[in-house]
Order: sequence, then structure tokens, then C-alpha cells
Amino acid sequence: MISDRLRNSQRLYDCRVVLIGQDSFYRGRSSTEVELKHAPESNFDDPDAFDKEKLLECIQKLKSGQSVQVPQYNFKKQCSDSYLQVDPCDVLILEGILILQCPHVRGLLDMKIFIDKDADVRLASRIKRDTNELGRNVTSVLEQYLKFVKPAFDTHIFPSRKHADFIIPNGVENHFAMDTILQQVQKKIGYHNLCYTLTNLNVIEPTNQMRCMHTLIRDKEISKHDFIFQSERLVHLVVEKGLAWFPSTHFTEKQVTTPQGELYKGLSFSKKLCGVSIDRSGEGMEKALRACCAEIDIGKILFLGPDQVHETLPKDISERNILLLDPVLASGESAIQAIKRLKDKGVPESQIILLNIISAPEGIERVCKQFPALKVVTSEIDVGLNKQGKVIPGMGDFGGRYFGTHDC
Repeated sequence: MISDRLRNSQRLYDCRVVLIGQDSFYRGRSSTEVELKHAPESNFDDPDAFDKEKLLECIQKLKSGQSVQVPQYNFKKQCSDSYLQVDPCDVLILEGILILQCPHVRGLLDMKIFIDKDADVRLASRIKRDTNELGRNVTSVLEQYLKFVKPAFDTHIFPSRKHADFIIPNGVENHFAMDTILQQVQKKIGYHNLCYTLTNLNVIEPTNQMRCMHTLIRDKEISKHDFIFQSERLVHLVVEKGLAWFPSTHFTEKQVTTPQGELYKGLSFSKKLCGVSIDRSGEGMEKALRACCAEIDIGKILFLGPDQVHETLPKDISERNILLLDPVLASGESAIQAIKRLKDKGVPESQIILLNIISAPEGIERVCKQFPALKVVTSEIDVGLNKQGKVIPGMGDFGGRYFGTHDC
């Protein structure tokens, strides 16, 4: 099963992975109903057969770091006869034929997967399971299949595939799809773990809209115009997140008069701001920064070669709050050297916010740990660095793609 493949993957060796089956949340029948010969037959493939409220409660508690008691359903007794304590984990896998059918459950999932198998394979698996594990005969299994299982599949299960992020034909035998899913799981684990351990890291909470933007800028076939447009949208988000991270002491109360002649009491940024771009790629973030802060001064730090650095910075740089622009944080070396130069100019670490579009975990850890008072804002954390030191999956040479001087 795909859940077993994920749970036992060596690529998740240092993570706690827990599997919870939707089958655990079947609504029980009373002993009287079970004993009655003419009692209605249980339809285990109907959405109402599950206790959705209990399932939602368990998911919400686990996501908030609480332990839960998961019921253990006994199909022979047709009720839950015991409970299993499940503690908080790094990866929670929910497995069940109707998981994607419930909108409230879908809303709690970070990744949604639909396993698409041939109808003959599904029927053969059910016959094998029910005869071996439940002691049923083939005739009763087929009768149930035609009466409940197939109608439920056509009405509820198959239509729910439209909600999936991944539709995988052939299950675990589809190695390419499995590798892709594992990569995404690793990426999300890295995101959560770094956010827990590094208090000076702020990763913008992912949304479907952001994922669309990231998909576009990572596509090597996208036009230069579209690449610029989508990357600037992401820079806007990163800049606004960075500005929001400045403490309240950086703002003063300001009163203005509205077009209706009414007074409005608001805030004004009281500290001087300065954007500083690192190399040519950082310059690609300047336009979006100016769109957010129209009159902001922008300095530059260009690393031209070994021991060759060109910088253009305001004379009062030590008195400024710095938004350091570096679209792709890989190993973090350029960012570290830029931060050191700013500190040499008298800029306190606490007045620097490093803004990235995408970041590698290696670079984030290196920068955040070396400069604990500095803050880092990024829109997405990628899987890591390859042997060449490039971020993967990455988006290639940002500066080259933005200014049209590189093919990918």
C-alpha cells in the first residue's frame, strides 16, 4: 500500500510517521442490531457510515500537538471495542476511500492523493481481504460489491478525485509518482521543522495561489514577461511580510483627513528604511520593493570576484532598517558576506531582514544560526542543494531569467 511505502521510506528515516485509517471511525451498531437476523445490512461505503466529527477532532488535536485516543473498529462485532493512543508526529497519513469526499477533512490536509487502480484489481483485493481477514465467502463479497461498493465508488469515491493534488495510477508500482510525493513530504517536513527550531525565520504560509505562482516561475518554458510578472508578485508578498515583522516601536501614530472630511488615526513608519540588493539577482527584486515602498532608498553590494566587492550604500546606513534582497538563498555564502559588510558599516543585526523568494534548508540554517538577531523571510523552502550547490527543485538563475541574459 502507498501508506506503508511512505511510512517505511528510508528518506523519512528521522521523522515520526503515523498512519490513521478512516476505517477506525465507522459508527458502531448496537449488539441488538448485530444479532437481529432481519436488521438492515451495514453499508460501509456510505459517507454517513463514518463519524466525521470524531475524525476531525483527532486530526485537529494532532495538528495542534496533542495526543489522541483513536478508536479501533472491530468489523466482526461492528463496533469500536478498544482505543489506541496516538502521539503528535512529523507526518500524519490519513488513509481511506472517502477521505477526499468530506470538505472539512480536505481543509485540514497539506497534500491530497488519489490512488487510481483498475476495477478488476480493486475487486480482487477486496475478495482476498474479506475472505482471509473477515472469514466471508466469495458470494457474499460479490453481493456486497454490487449492492454497496460499486454504487458508492461511482457516486462518492471516483468524483472525489477532482480534489486530489496527485492522482497516481498503479499505486506503489508507480515509482516516479512515489518519488515525487516523497520529495514533497520532505519539503513540507523541512518547512515545519525549521520554523519550530529557528525563531528568526518566517516562512509565508502556503496557499494554492502561491503554489500557482511558484509553479509558473519554476517552469523553464515560461516567457520572460510571465516570469517577471509572477516573480514580482511573490516579491510583493515577501516584502509585505518583512515589513510586518518590524516591531511596533518602528511606527508612530499619524492622523489624516479622509476625502469625506473625517479624521482617521493610523500609523506611519518612523524609522528610515533602505533596501540593499545582493548582486544582479537581487536587483531583480528592486522594482517590486519600490512598488511597496515608493520612496525607499536602495543600495547595492556586488561581489565581482575573489576580494572584489563593489558597494553603493547611503552614508547613514548604520541608522537604517535594512531589507536585504537575495531571491535564491542556496548555501548562504553571498548573504553572509553581505551581512558582514553591513555590520562592518555599523548596522546592528537586529535591523536587518533578509528577503528570499526560495531558500534551501542548508542556507537558512547557516544564516539564521550565525546571525541570531537577524530575521529571514522566504516564500518557500525547497528540498535542498544538489552536488553542484544548486537549489533543487529550484528555479534556475533568477537574475539571468529576470533580465533575459540566460536561457533557463
